[in-house]
Amino acid sequence: MLALVTGASSGIGLQYATALARDYHADLLLVSNQEKEQIEVAKHLAEQYQVKTIPLYRDLSKQDAAEELHQYCVENNLQVDILINNAGVFFFNPLVETSMKRFELMLMLHVVTVAKMCRLFGEDMCKRGNGYILNMSSMSAWMAYPGIQTYNSTKAFIYNFSKSLWYEFYPKGVGITVMTPGAVDTALFGLAPKYRKLAVNLTVSIPPEKLVKKALKRMFKKKKQGMPGFLNHLATPILKHTPDWLVFLTYKWVGQFQK
Repeated sequence: MLALVTGASSGIGLQYATALARDYHADLLLVSNQEKEQIEVAKHLAEQYQVKTIPLYRDLSKQDAAEELHQYCVENNLQVDILINNAGVFFFNPLVETSMKRFELMLMLHVVTVAKMCRLFGEDMCKRGNGYILNMSSMSAWMAYPGIQTYNSTKAFIYNFSKSLWYEFYPKGVGITVMTPGAVDTALFGLAPKYRKLAVNLTVSIPPEKLVKKALKRMFKKKKQGMPGFLNHLATPILKHTPDWLVFLTYKWVGQFQK
């Protein structure tokens, strides 16, 4: 069993790679734009859990990144049984103050590459009649919030795209699961360490290990979606109907929690 994990050199991606090797003894194709870290992770996991690991440096924000990655698998006779579309970026900034390069990077990484990866590897899985795809969305998919206008919109795409594909893939024996976690205790959101610790203590944020454990369980059961945390389920209706005055109020002070 071979699992392809994107963004596998750190954060949630590293936790996915570790859990798949440790708990499911899956071989790993680890894809990241952090070449040195990727090689170190691959070596460590191979030695620690006696699985085959392949570190592959790729910039997944490129227009043809998915095609190149799929072709690499074809040329090297690698059958991908599990696809974890985890790679992502985050920034908190007004749209007109965001560089076009950074704006395009998020659109390419969260929308174009994720969609193409599902298209290419999904076709292979459907032909075989088995396989698993896990896409990472976010609770922000339900938020209309300034500063993260591109992030939450791309995550909304991933959420709806994945749920729609579930109906297409499931009858063919392929599972596609989308996870919509709230805050996860990683460096992605740029919170200062003291606020990260406070968020975990208040259960507002969850450790990535906990998220990954729940996500993989749902993926292997071919569930359509998953959201860890009881509080997150309670908060979802509030996020969908947040009054404008509260959005403006929180937007004024949220920046202080960034590094």
